[in-house]
Amino acid sequence: MDFPNSMFLIVLTCVTIIVFLRSFFARITKPNYKLPPGPSPLPIIGNLLELGEKPHKSLANLTKIHGSIISLKFGRITTVVVSSANMAKEVLLTNDQFLSNRTIPQSVSVLNHEHYSLAFIPVAPLWKELRKICNTQLFSHKTLDASQDVRRKKMQQLLNDINQSSQIGEAIDIGTAVFKTTINLLSNTIFSVDLIQSNGEAGEFKDLVTNITKLVGSPNVADFFPILKMLDPQGVKRKQAKNVRKVLDIFEDLVNQRLKVREANGVDTNKDMLDAMLNISKDNEFMDKNMIQHLSHDLFVAGTDTTASTLEWAMTELIRNPEAMLKAKKELGKMIGCSVPLEESDISKLPYLQAIIKETLRLHPPVPLLLPRKAERNVDIGGYTIPKDAQVMVNVWTIGRDPTIWLNPTLFSPERFLGSDIDVKGRNFELVPFGAGRRICPGLQLANRMLLLMLGSLVNSFDWKLEGDMKPEDMDMNDKFGITLQKAQPLRVVPVRISK
Repeated sequence: MDFPNSMFLIVLTCVTIIVFLRSFFARITKPNYKLPPGPSPLPIIGNLLELGEKPHKSLANLTKIHGSIISLKFGRITTVVVSSANMAKEVLLTNDQFLSNRTIPQSVSVLNHEHYSLAFIPVAPLWKELRKICNTQLFSHKTLDASQDVRRKKMQQLLNDINQSSQIGEAIDIGTAVFKTTINLLSNTIFSVDLIQSNGEAGEFKDLVTNITKLVGSPNVADFFPILKMLDPQGVKRKQAKNVRKVLDIFEDLVNQRLKVREANGVDTNKDMLDAMLNISKDNEFMDKNMIQHLSHDLFVAGTDTTASTLEWAMTELIRNPEAMLKAKKELGKMIGCSVPLEESDISKLPYLQAIIKETLRLHPPVPLLLPRKAERNVDIGGYTIPKDAQVMVNVWTIGRDPTIWLNPTLFSPERFLGSDIDVKGRNFELVPFGAGRRICPGLQLANRMLLLMLGSLVNSFDWKLEGDMKPEDMDMNDKFGITLQKAQPLRVVPVRISK
Protein backbone atom coordinates (compact mmCIF):
# COMPACT_ATOMS: atom_id res chain seq x y z
CA MET A 1 0.00 0.00 0.00
CA ASP A 2 1.35 3.39 -0.95
CA PHE A 3 -0.41 5.27 1.79
CA PRO A 4 -1.21 8.16 2.08
CA ASN A 5 -0.70 10.63 -0.80
CA SER A 6 -1.98 14.12 -1.60
CA MET A 7 -4.84 12.91 -3.80
CA PHE A 8 -5.89 10.51 -1.09
CA LEU A 9 -5.95 13.31 1.51
CA ILE A 10 -7.96 15.63 -0.76
CA VAL A 11 -10.55 12.92 -1.30
CA LEU A 12 -10.61 12.19 2.42
CA THR A 13 -11.30 15.85 3.15
CA CYS A 14 -14.29 15.83 0.81
CA VAL A 15 -15.51 12.59 2.30
CA THR A 16 -15.14 13.99 5.80
CA ILE A 17 -17.49 16.87 5.00
CA ILE A 18 -20.06 14.57 3.38
CA VAL A 19 -20.00 11.97 6.11
CA PHE A 20 -20.03 14.60 8.86
CA LEU A 21 -23.20 16.12 7.45
CA ARG A 22 -24.82 12.69 7.17
CA SER A 23 -23.74 11.76 10.67
CA PHE A 24 -24.98 15.06 12.08
CA PHE A 25 -28.50 14.35 10.96
CA ALA A 26 -28.40 10.61 11.61
CA ARG A 27 -29.65 9.10 14.84
CA ILE A 28 -26.68 7.87 16.84
CA THR A 29 -27.19 4.59 18.70
CA LYS A 30 -24.66 2.87 20.90
CA PRO A 31 -24.21 -0.84 20.12
CA ASN A 32 -25.27 -3.22 22.88
CA TYR A 33 -22.31 -5.53 22.33
CA LYS A 34 -18.64 -5.46 23.27
CA LEU A 35 -16.23 -4.74 20.43
CA PRO A 36 -12.65 -5.98 20.64
CA PRO A 37 -10.20 -3.36 21.95
CA GLY A 38 -8.26 -1.13 19.60
CA PRO A 39 -6.80 2.33 19.05
CA SER A 40 -9.15 5.29 19.30
CA PRO A 41 -10.40 6.26 15.83
CA LEU A 42 -10.21 9.77 14.46
CA PRO A 43 -13.48 11.42 13.49
CA ILE A 44 -14.80 10.26 10.12
CA ILE A 45 -11.61 8.57 8.78
CA GLY A 46 -11.21 6.31 11.79
CA ASN A 47 -7.90 4.42 11.93
CA LEU A 48 -7.01 4.66 8.24
CA LEU A 49 -3.82 6.63 8.76
CA GLU A 50 -2.46 3.99 11.15
CA LEU A 51 -2.13 1.38 8.40
CA GLY A 52 1.01 2.86 6.88
CA GLU A 53 2.80 1.39 3.87
CA LYS A 54 3.06 -2.08 5.42
CA PRO A 55 -0.26 -2.89 7.12
CA HIS A 56 0.82 -6.40 8.19
CA LYS A 57 3.56 -4.83 10.33
CA SER A 58 1.48 -1.87 11.51
CA LEU A 59 -1.26 -4.24 12.65
CA ALA A 60 1.34 -6.47 14.34
CA ASN A 61 2.47 -3.45 16.39
CA LEU A 62 -1.13 -2.67 17.36
CA THR A 63 -1.53 -6.30 18.46
CA LYS A 64 1.34 -5.87 20.92
CA ILE A 65 -0.61 -3.03 22.54
CA HIS A 66 -4.24 -4.21 22.35
CA GLY A 67 -4.07 -8.01 22.14
CA SER A 68 -4.63 -10.80 19.62
CA ILE A 69 -8.08 -9.58 18.57
CA ILE A 70 -8.51 -5.89 17.85
CA SER A 71 -11.09 -3.67 16.19
CA LEU A 72 -10.46 -0.65 13.99
CA LYS A 73 -12.55 1.71 11.96
CA PHE A 74 -11.60 2.20 8.34
CA GLY A 75 -13.90 5.00 7.28
CA ARG A 76 -17.41 3.56 7.57
CA ILE A 77 -16.15 -0.03 7.77
CA THR A 78 -15.62 -1.81 11.08
CA THR A 79 -12.61 -4.13 10.77
CA VAL A 80 -11.60 -6.87 13.20
CA VAL A 81 -8.06 -8.26 13.00
CA VAL A 82 -7.04 -11.53 14.68
CA SER A 83 -3.37 -12.31 15.21
CA SER A 84 -3.08 -15.58 17.14
CA ALA A 85 -3.46 -19.23 16.21
CA ASN A 86 -6.40 -19.66 18.61
CA MET A 87 -8.25 -16.63 17.25
CA ALA A 88 -7.50 -17.73 13.67
CA LYS A 89 -9.11 -21.09 14.42
CA GLU A 90 -12.20 -19.31 15.75
CA VAL A 91 -12.51 -17.31 12.52
CA LEU A 92 -11.45 -19.91 9.93
CA LEU A 93 -12.97 -23.05 11.44
CA THR A 94 -15.24 -22.71 14.48
CA ASN A 95 -17.31 -19.82 13.04
CA ASP A 96 -16.50 -20.51 9.39
CA GLN A 97 -20.17 -20.76 8.41
CA PHE A 98 -20.83 -17.17 9.53
CA LEU A 99 -17.53 -15.70 8.30
CA SER A 100 -17.06 -17.30 4.87
CA ASN A 101 -18.27 -14.53 2.60
CA ARG A 102 -16.13 -11.66 1.39
CA THR A 103 -16.15 -7.92 1.42
CA ILE A 104 -15.82 -7.16 -2.28
CA PRO A 105 -13.47 -4.24 -3.05
CA GLN A 106 -14.23 -1.94 -5.94
CA SER A 107 -11.08 -3.21 -7.67
CA VAL A 108 -12.76 -6.64 -8.03
CA SER A 109 -16.10 -5.24 -9.18
CA VAL A 110 -14.99 -4.77 -12.78
CA LEU A 111 -16.33 -6.43 -15.95
CA ASN A 112 -18.72 -8.49 -13.76
CA HIS A 113 -15.71 -10.30 -12.29
CA GLU A 114 -17.26 -10.25 -8.82
CA HIS A 115 -20.02 -12.54 -10.15
CA TYR A 116 -17.54 -15.13 -11.44
CA SER A 117 -14.52 -14.93 -9.13
CA LEU A 118 -14.18 -18.09 -7.06
CA ALA A 119 -12.24 -16.07 -4.49
CA PHE A 120 -15.02 -13.51 -3.94
CA ILE A 121 -18.42 -14.92 -4.87
CA PRO A 122 -20.61 -15.77 -1.84
CA VAL A 123 -20.92 -19.28 -0.45
CA ALA A 124 -23.96 -20.25 -2.51
CA PRO A 125 -24.83 -22.92 -5.13
CA LEU A 126 -22.47 -21.42 -7.74
CA TRP A 127 -19.54 -21.32 -5.32
CA LYS A 128 -20.23 -24.86 -4.10
CA GLU A 129 -20.36 -26.18 -7.64
CA LEU A 130 -17.11 -24.47 -8.60
CA ARG A 131 -15.34 -25.77 -5.50
CA LYS A 132 -16.58 -29.26 -6.28
CA ILE A 133 -15.23 -29.00 -9.82
CA CYS A 134 -11.86 -27.74 -8.54
CA ASN A 135 -11.54 -30.42 -5.86
CA THR A 136 -12.74 -33.44 -7.84
CA GLN A 137 -11.54 -32.64 -11.34
CA LEU A 138 -9.20 -29.68 -11.88
CA PHE A 139 -6.96 -30.08 -8.81
CA SER A 140 -7.52 -33.67 -7.77
CA HIS A 141 -4.46 -35.85 -7.11
CA LYS A 142 -5.38 -37.95 -10.14
CA THR A 143 -5.52 -34.90 -12.44
CA LEU A 144 -2.27 -33.46 -11.10
CA ASP A 145 -0.50 -36.82 -11.43
CA ALA A 146 -1.64 -37.01 -15.05
CA SER A 147 -0.10 -33.61 -15.84
CA GLN A 148 3.32 -34.28 -14.28
CA ASP A 149 5.01 -34.55 -17.67
CA VAL A 150 3.98 -30.98 -18.51
CA ARG A 151 5.64 -29.64 -15.37
CA ARG A 152 8.72 -31.81 -16.00
CA LYS A 153 9.20 -30.26 -19.45
CA LYS A 154 8.74 -26.69 -18.20
CA MET A 155 11.18 -27.32 -15.38
CA GLN A 156 13.78 -28.62 -17.83
CA GLN A 157 13.35 -25.49 -19.95
CA LEU A 158 14.01 -23.33 -16.89
CA LEU A 159 17.16 -25.31 -16.09
CA ASN A 160 18.33 -24.99 -19.71
CA ASP A 161 17.84 -21.21 -19.64
CA ILE A 162 19.72 -20.92 -16.34
CA ASN A 163 22.51 -23.15 -17.67
CA GLN A 164 23.05 -20.74 -20.57
CA SER A 165 23.43 -17.90 -18.08
CA SER A 166 25.87 -19.97 -16.01
CA GLN A 167 28.11 -20.51 -19.02
CA ILE A 168 28.69 -16.77 -19.44
CA GLY A 169 28.53 -15.84 -15.74
CA GLU A 170 25.35 -13.86 -16.25
CA ALA A 171 23.20 -12.91 -13.25
CA ILE A 172 19.50 -13.76 -13.44
CA ASP A 173 16.47 -12.24 -11.76
CA ILE A 174 15.12 -15.26 -9.88
CA GLY A 175 11.65 -13.76 -9.47
CA THR A 176 11.17 -13.10 -13.20
CA ALA A 177 12.67 -16.44 -14.27
CA VAL A 178 10.45 -18.36 -11.87
CA PHE A 179 7.43 -16.24 -12.82
CA LYS A 180 7.92 -17.18 -16.49
CA THR A 181 8.14 -20.86 -15.59
CA THR A 182 5.11 -20.67 -13.28
CA ILE A 183 3.05 -18.93 -15.97
CA ASN A 184 3.94 -21.58 -18.53
CA LEU A 185 3.43 -24.41 -16.04
CA LEU A 186 -0.10 -23.16 -15.47
CA SER A 187 -0.82 -22.31 -19.10
CA ASN A 188 0.32 -25.76 -20.23
CA THR A 189 -1.64 -27.47 -17.47
CA ILE A 190 -4.79 -25.54 -18.39
CA PHE A 191 -4.41 -24.70 -22.10
CA SER A 192 -1.52 -26.89 -23.37
CA VAL A 193 0.36 -23.83 -24.65
CA ASP A 194 3.20 -21.58 -23.51
CA LEU A 195 1.68 -18.23 -22.62
CA ILE A 196 5.12 -16.58 -22.35
CA GLN A 197 7.92 -17.03 -24.89
CA SER A 198 10.63 -14.67 -23.66
CA ASN A 199 11.90 -13.00 -20.50
CA GLY A 200 10.65 -9.71 -21.93
CA GLU A 201 7.12 -11.06 -22.21
CA ALA A 202 7.47 -12.54 -18.73
CA GLY A 203 8.36 -9.12 -17.36
CA GLU A 204 5.37 -7.51 -19.07
CA PHE A 205 2.92 -10.13 -17.81
CA LYS A 206 4.48 -9.97 -14.35
CA ASP A 207 3.91 -6.22 -14.32
CA LEU A 208 0.29 -6.75 -15.40
CA VAL A 209 -0.37 -9.29 -12.64
CA THR A 210 1.43 -7.10 -10.09
CA ASN A 211 -0.72 -4.12 -11.10
CA ILE A 212 -3.87 -6.18 -10.61
CA THR A 213 -2.87 -7.39 -7.14
CA LYS A 214 -1.56 -3.96 -6.17
CA LEU A 215 -4.91 -2.33 -6.96
CA VAL A 216 -6.76 -5.02 -5.00
CA GLY A 217 -4.48 -4.37 -2.03
CA SER A 218 -4.23 -0.58 -2.25
CA PRO A 219 -6.42 1.66 -0.04
CA ASN A 220 -9.43 2.97 -1.91
CA VAL A 221 -11.67 5.56 -0.28
CA ALA A 222 -14.63 4.22 -2.26
CA ASP A 223 -14.34 0.97 -0.28
CA PHE A 224 -14.27 2.79 3.05
CA PHE A 225 -17.02 5.24 2.11
CA PRO A 226 -19.52 3.40 -0.15
CA ILE A 227 -21.23 6.68 -1.04
CA LEU A 228 -18.24 7.37 -3.32
CA LYS A 229 -18.34 4.12 -5.31
CA MET A 230 -20.12 5.71 -8.26
CA LEU A 231 -17.52 8.49 -8.42
CA ASP A 232 -14.45 6.22 -8.36
CA PRO A 233 -12.40 9.21 -7.08
CA GLN A 234 -9.01 7.46 -7.26
CA GLY A 235 -9.71 5.85 -10.64
CA VAL A 236 -9.19 2.37 -9.18
CA LYS A 237 -12.10 0.78 -11.02
CA ARG A 238 -11.14 2.41 -14.31
CA LYS A 239 -7.50 1.26 -14.07
CA GLN A 240 -8.42 -2.25 -12.96
CA ALA A 241 -10.94 -2.68 -15.75
CA LYS A 242 -8.14 -2.15 -18.29
CA ASN A 243 -5.90 -4.67 -16.54
CA VAL A 244 -8.56 -7.36 -16.20
CA ARG A 245 -9.72 -6.82 -19.78
CA LYS A 246 -6.21 -7.60 -21.05
CA VAL A 247 -6.15 -10.88 -19.12
CA LEU A 248 -9.68 -11.92 -20.11
CA ASP A 249 -8.95 -11.18 -23.79
CA ILE A 250 -5.97 -13.56 -23.68
CA PHE A 251 -8.12 -16.37 -22.29
CA GLU A 252 -11.04 -15.61 -24.60
CA ASP A 253 -8.73 -16.14 -27.60
CA LEU A 254 -7.44 -19.43 -26.17
CA VAL A 255 -10.95 -20.70 -25.47
CA ASN A 256 -12.19 -19.71 -28.95
CA GLN A 257 -9.22 -21.45 -30.58
CA ARG A 258 -9.93 -24.63 -28.65
CA LEU A 259 -13.63 -24.56 -29.51
CA LYS A 260 -12.74 -24.36 -33.23
CA VAL A 261 -10.36 -27.32 -32.91
CA ARG A 262 -12.94 -29.38 -31.05
CA GLU A 263 -15.59 -28.53 -33.61
CA ALA A 264 -13.29 -29.54 -36.46
CA ASN A 265 -12.06 -32.77 -34.85
CA GLY A 266 -15.19 -33.72 -32.98
CA VAL A 267 -13.12 -34.80 -29.96
CA ASP A 268 -11.15 -33.26 -27.08
CA THR A 269 -7.58 -33.99 -28.07
CA ASN A 270 -5.57 -32.16 -25.41
CA LYS A 271 -6.95 -33.76 -22.25
CA ASP A 272 -6.04 -30.66 -20.25
CA MET A 273 -8.00 -28.51 -17.79
CA LEU A 274 -9.61 -26.50 -20.58
CA ASP A 275 -10.98 -29.65 -22.18
CA ALA A 276 -12.20 -30.76 -18.76
CA MET A 277 -14.01 -27.43 -18.24
CA LEU A 278 -15.51 -27.48 -21.73
CA ASN A 279 -16.74 -31.04 -21.17
CA ILE A 280 -18.27 -29.97 -17.86
CA SER A 281 -19.99 -27.05 -19.61
CA LYS A 282 -22.04 -29.48 -21.72
CA ASP A 283 -23.97 -30.66 -18.69
CA ASN A 284 -23.41 -27.85 -16.18
CA GLU A 285 -24.96 -24.43 -16.70
CA PHE A 286 -22.50 -22.84 -14.28
CA MET A 287 -19.40 -23.63 -16.34
CA ASP A 288 -20.02 -21.43 -19.39
CA LYS A 289 -17.46 -19.61 -21.51
CA ASN A 290 -17.48 -16.53 -19.28
CA MET A 291 -16.90 -18.65 -16.20
CA ILE A 292 -13.94 -20.43 -17.82
CA GLN A 293 -12.32 -17.08 -18.67
CA HIS A 294 -12.85 -15.55 -15.22
CA LEU A 295 -11.81 -18.74 -13.42
CA SER A 296 -8.64 -18.81 -15.52
CA HIS A 297 -8.03 -15.19 -14.53
CA ASP A 298 -8.19 -16.11 -10.84
CA LEU A 299 -5.95 -19.16 -11.24
CA PHE A 300 -3.27 -17.19 -13.08
CA VAL A 301 -3.33 -14.02 -10.98
CA ALA A 302 -3.44 -15.92 -7.68
CA GLY A 303 -1.16 -18.77 -8.69
CA THR A 304 1.69 -16.98 -10.43
CA ASP A 305 2.33 -14.03 -8.15
CA THR A 306 2.23 -16.03 -4.92
CA THR A 307 4.30 -18.96 -6.23
CA ALA A 308 7.02 -16.78 -7.77
CA SER A 309 7.21 -14.61 -4.65
CA THR A 310 7.49 -17.62 -2.31
CA LEU A 311 10.20 -19.23 -4.43
CA GLU A 312 12.18 -15.98 -4.53
CA TRP A 313 11.98 -15.69 -0.72
CA ALA A 314 13.03 -19.34 -0.32
CA MET A 315 16.11 -18.86 -2.51
CA THR A 316 16.91 -15.61 -0.70
CA GLU A 317 16.78 -17.32 2.70
CA LEU A 318 18.93 -20.25 1.52
CA ILE A 319 21.60 -17.95 0.10
CA ARG A 320 21.52 -15.94 3.32
CA ASN A 321 21.79 -19.16 5.34
CA PRO A 322 24.50 -21.29 3.66
CA GLU A 323 24.22 -24.07 6.26
CA ALA A 324 20.58 -24.64 5.30
CA MET A 325 21.56 -24.59 1.61
CA LEU A 326 24.25 -27.20 2.26
CA LYS A 327 21.82 -29.44 4.15
CA ALA A 328 19.34 -29.22 1.28
CA LYS A 329 22.05 -30.12 -1.25
CA LYS A 330 23.19 -33.07 0.84
CA GLU A 331 19.66 -34.42 1.16
CA LEU A 332 19.04 -34.08 -2.56
CA GLY A 333 22.40 -35.65 -3.45
CA LYS A 334 21.78 -38.59 -1.15
CA MET A 335 18.17 -39.27 -2.16
CA ILE A 336 18.18 -38.57 -5.93
CA GLY A 337 21.79 -37.84 -6.90
CA CYS A 338 23.73 -34.62 -7.37
CA SER A 339 22.74 -32.36 -10.31
CA VAL A 340 19.69 -34.48 -11.11
CA PRO A 341 16.40 -32.67 -11.84
CA LEU A 342 13.75 -33.33 -9.22
CA GLU A 343 10.72 -35.50 -10.01
CA GLU A 344 7.43 -35.00 -8.17
CA SER A 345 7.63 -38.61 -7.02
CA ASP A 346 10.85 -37.70 -5.15
CA ILE A 347 9.19 -35.06 -2.95
CA SER A 348 8.03 -37.46 -0.24
CA LYS A 349 11.65 -38.55 0.27
CA LEU A 350 12.86 -35.01 0.96
CA PRO A 351 11.69 -33.86 4.41
CA TYR A 352 14.28 -31.09 4.69
CA LEU A 353 13.22 -29.57 1.36
CA GLN A 354 9.61 -29.66 2.54
CA ALA A 355 10.70 -28.01 5.80
CA ILE A 356 12.38 -25.19 3.83
CA ILE A 357 9.12 -24.40 2.05
CA LYS A 358 7.17 -24.45 5.33
CA GLU A 359 9.71 -22.19 7.00
CA THR A 360 9.59 -19.78 4.04
CA LEU A 361 5.79 -19.67 4.20
CA ARG A 362 5.99 -19.06 7.97
CA LEU A 363 8.30 -16.05 7.65
CA HIS A 364 7.04 -14.75 4.29
CA PRO A 365 3.38 -15.77 3.82
CA PRO A 366 2.39 -14.84 0.24
CA VAL A 367 -0.88 -13.22 1.38
CA PRO A 368 -0.02 -11.86 4.85
CA LEU A 369 -3.57 -10.83 5.79
CA LEU A 370 -5.30 -13.54 3.72
CA LEU A 371 -8.37 -12.27 1.87
CA PRO A 372 -10.74 -10.39 4.22
CA ARG A 373 -13.96 -12.09 5.29
CA LYS A 374 -17.33 -10.56 6.10
CA ALA A 375 -19.52 -11.31 9.12
CA GLU A 376 -22.99 -12.46 8.04
CA ARG A 377 -24.28 -11.91 11.58
CA ASN A 378 -22.94 -10.94 15.00
CA VAL A 379 -20.30 -13.49 16.00
CA ASP A 380 -18.87 -13.88 19.50
CA ILE A 381 -15.15 -14.63 19.71
CA GLY A 382 -12.87 -14.45 22.74
CA GLY A 383 -15.44 -12.62 24.82
CA TYR A 384 -15.97 -9.96 22.15
CA THR A 385 -18.46 -9.48 19.32
CA ILE A 386 -17.64 -9.22 15.66
CA PRO A 387 -20.64 -7.19 14.45
CA LYS A 388 -22.67 -8.07 11.37
CA ASP A 389 -21.12 -6.74 8.12
CA ALA A 390 -17.72 -6.20 9.76
CA GLN A 391 -14.61 -7.02 7.76
CA VAL A 392 -12.44 -9.72 9.35
CA MET A 393 -8.72 -10.12 8.70
CA VAL A 394 -6.33 -12.85 9.84
CA ASN A 395 -2.75 -11.60 10.16
CA VAL A 396 -0.87 -14.81 9.35
CA TRP A 397 2.37 -12.79 9.13
CA THR A 398 2.09 -12.00 12.85
CA ILE A 399 1.04 -15.56 13.74
CA GLY A 400 4.10 -16.92 11.92
CA ARG A 401 6.33 -14.78 14.15
CA ASP A 402 4.52 -15.34 17.45
CA PRO A 403 7.19 -16.00 20.14
CA THR A 404 4.67 -18.00 22.21
CA ILE A 405 4.49 -20.53 19.35
CA TRP A 406 7.88 -20.38 17.66
CA LEU A 407 11.29 -20.51 19.30
CA ASN A 408 13.50 -17.71 17.90
CA PRO A 409 10.62 -16.67 15.59
CA THR A 410 12.63 -14.36 13.31
CA LEU A 411 15.32 -17.01 12.70
CA PHE A 412 15.17 -18.99 9.44
CA SER A 413 15.36 -22.56 10.74
CA PRO A 414 13.80 -25.34 8.63
CA GLU A 415 14.88 -27.79 11.36
CA ARG A 416 11.92 -26.67 13.47
CA PHE A 417 9.63 -28.62 11.13
CA LEU A 418 11.62 -31.87 11.05
CA GLY A 419 9.68 -34.54 12.91
CA SER A 420 6.74 -32.14 13.19
CA ASP A 421 3.18 -32.90 12.04
CA ILE A 422 2.54 -29.23 11.19
CA ASP A 423 1.55 -28.74 7.56
CA VAL A 424 0.08 -25.93 5.44
CA LYS A 425 -3.22 -27.64 4.61
CA GLY A 426 -5.40 -25.62 6.97
CA ARG A 427 -5.32 -28.02 9.90
CA ASN A 428 -2.65 -26.28 11.98
CA PHE A 429 -3.62 -22.69 12.68
CA GLU A 430 -0.12 -21.60 13.59
CA LEU A 431 0.68 -22.03 9.88
CA VAL A 432 -2.18 -21.23 7.48
CA PRO A 433 -0.60 -19.34 4.53
CA PHE A 434 -3.27 -20.75 2.18
CA GLY A 435 -6.14 -20.09 4.58
CA ALA A 436 -8.39 -22.77 6.09
CA GLY A 437 -12.01 -23.87 6.21
CA ARG A 438 -14.25 -23.71 3.19
CA ARG A 439 -12.34 -20.74 1.74
CA ILE A 440 -8.95 -22.47 1.72
CA CYS A 441 -7.02 -21.94 -1.53
CA PRO A 442 -8.29 -24.53 -4.07
CA GLY A 443 -4.92 -24.64 -5.84
CA LEU A 444 -2.94 -25.50 -2.71
CA GLN A 445 -1.86 -28.95 -3.94
CA LEU A 446 -0.66 -27.65 -7.31
CA ALA A 447 1.16 -24.71 -5.71
CA ASN A 448 2.94 -27.01 -3.26
CA ARG A 449 4.05 -29.35 -6.05
CA MET A 450 5.37 -26.47 -8.17
CA LEU A 451 7.24 -24.86 -5.27
CA LEU A 452 8.99 -28.08 -4.23
CA LEU A 453 9.74 -29.11 -7.81
CA MET A 454 11.31 -25.77 -8.73
CA LEU A 455 13.21 -25.18 -5.50
CA GLY A 456 14.62 -28.71 -5.38
CA SER A 457 15.74 -28.56 -9.00
CA LEU A 458 17.39 -25.13 -8.62
CA VAL A 459 19.24 -26.16 -5.47
CA ASN A 460 20.37 -29.51 -6.85
CA SER A 461 21.48 -28.30 -10.28
CA PHE A 462 23.43 -25.14 -9.45
CA ASP A 463 25.49 -23.33 -6.89
CA TRP A 464 24.53 -19.68 -6.46
CA LYS A 465 26.41 -16.46 -5.77
CA LEU A 466 25.08 -12.94 -5.46
CA GLU A 467 25.59 -10.45 -8.28
CA GLY A 468 28.56 -8.14 -7.88
CA ASP A 469 30.12 -10.29 -5.15
CA MET A 470 27.62 -8.95 -2.62
CA LYS A 471 27.80 -10.67 0.76
CA PRO A 472 24.69 -12.63 1.85
CA GLU A 473 24.45 -10.64 5.08
CA ASP A 474 24.19 -7.42 3.04
CA MET A 475 21.05 -8.51 1.15
CA ASP A 476 17.99 -6.27 1.40
CA MET A 477 15.34 -8.34 3.22
CA ASN A 478 12.61 -5.70 3.09
CA ASP A 479 9.23 -6.55 1.64
CA LYS A 480 6.62 -4.52 -0.20
CA PHE A 481 2.94 -4.95 0.50
CA GLY A 482 0.15 -5.62 -1.95
CA ILE A 483 -2.29 -8.47 -1.73
CA THR A 484 0.91 -10.53 -2.02
CA LEU A 485 4.07 -9.96 0.01
CA GLN A 486 6.88 -9.45 -2.47
CA LYS A 487 10.58 -8.89 -2.00
CA ALA A 488 11.26 -5.14 -2.22
CA GLN A 489 14.56 -5.65 -4.10
CA PRO A 490 14.64 -8.46 -6.69
CA LEU A 491 17.03 -11.33 -6.00
CA ARG A 492 19.74 -11.29 -8.67
CA VAL A 493 22.13 -14.23 -8.56
CA VAL A 494 24.77 -15.86 -10.75
CA PRO A 495 24.25 -19.61 -11.28
CA VAL A 496 27.26 -21.93 -11.25
CA ARG A 497 26.68 -25.32 -12.86
CA ILE A 498 27.41 -28.32 -10.63
CA SER A 499 29.32 -31.13 -12.30
CA LYS A 500 27.88 -34.61 -11.90
